[in-house]
Amino acid sequence: MSMSMPRHRPVGVTILAILAALGALVAAYYTLQYLGIIPFVLGPVSFFGQDWLGAGLSALCAALWVWVTLLLWRLDKQGWVFVVVLAVLNFLLAWVSMLGATTWQAALPTLLLNGGILVYCFTSGVREAFQAPI
Repeated sequence: MSMSMPRHRPVGVTILAILAALGALVAAYYTLQYLGIIPFVLGPVSFFGQDWLGAGLSALCAALWVWVTLLLWRLDKQGWVFVVVLAVLNFLLAWVSMLGATTWQAALPTLLLNGGILVYCFTSGVREAFQAPI
């Protein structure tokens, strides 16, 4: 009977998983704002007059962030790729949302968070933990 040693999770990966979980919370918050359940704090959000579409896209992003958080927590090597892709998509979605009447102030938290996640993903320690090719 062989017992395998648990894999060591580097601190950088733990921080990235926490940032991904924060991304899920921010996306869920935007979902509730689009649905009118939570009042606007930083400014109004609107997705080209189709708030149900904005809510659906934000809810999908929240679910994907939860999935990516689990990948990162389990040290899945594909987690790094998915977190980079999802951060880019969320960053672009925020810009598209601003074209659709969301204020700059309302989009700022997601822009900063996803930009920060992208920058952090490309630090050497995180890339090495996932053996990322870049």
